[in-house]
Amino acid sequence: MSKLNYVHFKFLPMSLRVLFTMVLLVFGTGYLMAMFQAYESHAGKDGDPMLSGKDLMIAYSGNPDGTKLETALRGPMQDMLPAEKRQVIFDWLHAGAKQEEFAAKINPILQEHCIACHNPEANPHLPDLREYAGVSKITARDEGMTIPTLVRVSHIHLFSITFIFFITGYIFSHAYVRPTWLKCLVIAIPFAMLITDVASWYLTKVWEGFAWVVIISGAFMGMAFATMWVISMWQMWFWKVPASISDNDGQIPCLHSEQ
Repeated sequence: MSKLNYVHFKFLPMSLRVLFTMVLLVFGTGYLMAMFQAYESHAGKDGDPMLSGKDLMIAYSGNPDGTKLETALRGPMQDMLPAEKRQVIFDWLHAGAKQEEFAAKINPILQEHCIACHNPEANPHLPDLREYAGVSKITARDEGMTIPTLVRVSHIHLFSITFIFFITGYIFSHAYVRPTWLKCLVIAIPFAMLITDVASWYLTKVWEGFAWVVIISGAFMGMAFATMWVISMWQMWFWKVPASISDNDGQIPCLHSEQ
């Protein structure tokens, strides 16, 4: 016994297929930009330009061997200063970040390269590097993202990514994929991995090994998104519909013994 309750792409109105296609194109571009942004935000924190588990450990749980300023200058802010000036700052930090040396050695570098952005008028969300008092806040041990920051990022991440995968999954639901359990699994994986991903941000503060769970979760989300994107686009415009679907006016059995 079968239950016919969804229609394949090829039998949808052209306007709906165009709508689905444009949404997927925008989502695909946005996903690539998000991956690039994640790489730029985290890669290099451990001194190696490639993204690694150590980078994520530092991002979420902190760097026991360095300060916030050093972590930034070895990671996302590395290109903002010449190597010799970064080394001057590193030497100052390793010597104890003494206030009496700040005016002569460090402040001229910050004034030339950093103050344009690192002041409350330009960006209130960045550390204020105009005076030693502000700089001293990032010369302490790097403890990673604070819990309030994680909470703020978490709720934005959960709501926005859920919205994206709901729409992508709805579009993909019009595809013909057998066995049916595989199609359902592809739709469900991103939501499960999203929860695992966000939970691991917090758990990495307890045990650094959870940083690898962040990477694995992200990889599974990316693979599921790519699978739904490619299959949907292919079947919408290039796929030859099987006779079993054509003979049924495009309706596909959702419950059937085809497995």
